[in-house]
Amino acid sequence: MKLAKTCGVLVLLSLIAGGFGEGYVPARMIVPGDAAATVQRFRELDGLMRVGFAAYLVEAICDVTLALVFYMLLRPVRKDLALLAAFFGLVGTGIYAIGELFFFGASSMVQGADFLKAFSTGQLEGQTMLWLKVFGLCGVASILFYGIATMLRGYLIIRSGFLPQWLGALLMFGGLAFAVRTFAYVLAPSWPTGYLLPLMAPGGLALTVWLLARGVDVGKWEARAAGR
Repeated sequence: MKLAKTCGVLVLLSLIAGGFGEGYVPARMIVPGDAAATVQRFRELDGLMRVGFAAYLVEAICDVTLALVFYMLLRPVRKDLALLAAFFGLVGTGIYAIGELFFFGASSMVQGADFLKAFSTGQLEGQTMLWLKVFGLCGVASILFYGIATMLRGYLIIRSGFLPQWLGALLMFGGLAFAVRTFAYVLAPSWPTGYLLPLMAPGGLALTVWLLARGVDVGKWEARAAGR
């Protein structure tokens, strides 16, 4: 089924581009608690930052397209929940896009443009770290919406009959971890919750492999689509 294969390809591209643009590049650019070192890295690694932002744009394009493809794939199960999952996914993408603009914009603070000469070095460093803080907060907020979208899709997969239930359970588990991560950050920021983020990986990887290698049970999908 071409729809399932398309979904698998888009998820794979999103994982690769997102892992580079959202994970590797910010980790190389940002030195926690050290504004001077962070600014220096933005000056020295401007090319890497731009490649990372380009990778994020690829991920965003994939995620927006996936909102439609997942909807088309899962609407035979429950059209309303499939549409709700698409909405949550798009909101998550939109929030993180705002954060990425702050990340990309932070580079403008360190490039020595004439209009920035009115600010002292300390002011520029502080402003840069503030923008990067907003970038991080957008990331924290966005995973709540990604998580809910993933839980809804996992539930629909469990109920579908044309995809394995264990795959839906993995997605629901990973989506729940994302949602808990956001609320824990808001309500108890001192709690160590970084371990929750990798819990999305098993479901995402399993979904990718399954869709590319096995796809869906076409007969059962068509039966659900026909209301049988």
